[in-house]
Amino acid sequence: MAESVPRPLPTTGALSGALEAMAFFRDPAFAKSRFERHGNVFETSLLGQPMVFIQGGQAIGDLLSQPDAIEGWWPQSVQQLLGSHSLANRNGASHRARRRVVAQLFSASALQRYSPGIINMVEDLADELQAAKSPLPLAERMRRFAFSVIASTVLGLEGDDRDELFFDFEIWTRALFSIPIALPGSPFAKALKARKRLLEKLRQVLSQPVNGKGGLDLLAGGLDEAGIPLTDEDLVEQLLLLLFAGYETTASALSCLMRELLLNPPVETWLREEIEGLCWPPAPELATIAYDPNNAPKLDAIVSEVMRLTPPVGGFFRRTKRPLVIDGVAVPENRVVQVALAASNRHGTGDLETFRPQRHLEDGCSVTLMPFGDGERVCLGKSLAELEIRLMVVGLFRKLRLGVIPDQDFTLQQLPSPTPRDGLLVKVQD
Repeated sequence: MAESVPRPLPTTGALSGALEAMAFFRDPAFAKSRFERHGNVFETSLLGQPMVFIQGGQAIGDLLSQPDAIEGWWPQSVQQLLGSHSLANRNGASHRARRRVVAQLFSASALQRYSPGIINMVEDLADELQAAKSPLPLAERMRRFAFSVIASTVLGLEGDDRDELFFDFEIWTRALFSIPIALPGSPFAKALKARKRLLEKLRQVLSQPVNGKGGLDLLAGGLDEAGIPLTDEDLVEQLLLLLFAGYETTASALSCLMRELLLNPPVETWLREEIEGLCWPPAPELATIAYDPNNAPKLDAIVSEVMRLTPPVGGFFRRTKRPLVIDGVAVPENRVVQVALAASNRHGTGDLETFRPQRHLEDGCSVTLMPFGDGERVCLGKSLAELEIRLMVVGLFRKLRLGVIPDQDFTLQQLPSPTPRDGLLVKVQD
């Protein structure tokens, strides 16, 4: 049988892409509405940048099954704010070498080392919530928690040093997916200045003796592909990426998970039945596995369902190095492809718009999730994020019962990652 001829690439017809870019940044259903009109693969333009969006298992599988034909890509705003040395902006051997160095900070033994500190931070947050006289924004506390884990537990920073870093990092993060024009006073201009301060602080961190705090000793002697030690400038930009990889996605996942649980009391009750049978705090030597899918299947199902409905990133990017056929559609070389995770996770039949974690425990569940990307460029902070989420949920729900304050906006702002607009104001219930 002769092979079928690939279909031409559907297009929205956008030329400058100015209106498309405005819609992309403002409309959470940007990709979904266009998939409904054009199919699972379509091309548009965002501020002059041709962009191919794909959804569905067939399309994503076709793309990722050809790793030699694609490479990593980020928008200009991300490229500039991460820096030219960052492994996120590298491909091939250069990317693999730096990834091996930084990945040491997320190894199984490293996570074991970090676990006691993470547990202490969960305990501290529970105490703060218990003692609060007025409602607290839980989403903001989740952001500070996630940042403290990466800054204190991994980098060994404390007190004012950590707080200064957090302030600048929030400025930097807000402009990651923005128009990369440094007009005075613009978010991007502020982010570039914050980046300079962040890099200087990280240079100071590297210049200090490794004294057992954090995990930086794991980077000592990091080598590139040719066996040449990485320069301090190189390592500093890897640490900046490390902060992003270990912070933003985790903060978003935690905030969205807490939102779903607190807005769905039957699901919270369902989860509490399992949590009440779990030990808190876990024994130090068991902390990394105490609440894994085998020991806490309901918790795992809830994490999976949150990642399905509100993945920490709406998609990830690749660029084609040669022409590809994706879900029967011809995609030319040198095209940027966005894997639209948020739309793809709702693509198919059934109640996919409904928050129903039980689906992940049912026989025949075929949902495939990639909330941290996939392949050789999967997010480095994935394992740390999963550990933090499980420890936080079990710790808080064993110690407290939280209630949300009515008359607040529970909808999600989407950039740089989904988070409740009004901060998810909560108070401890008696």
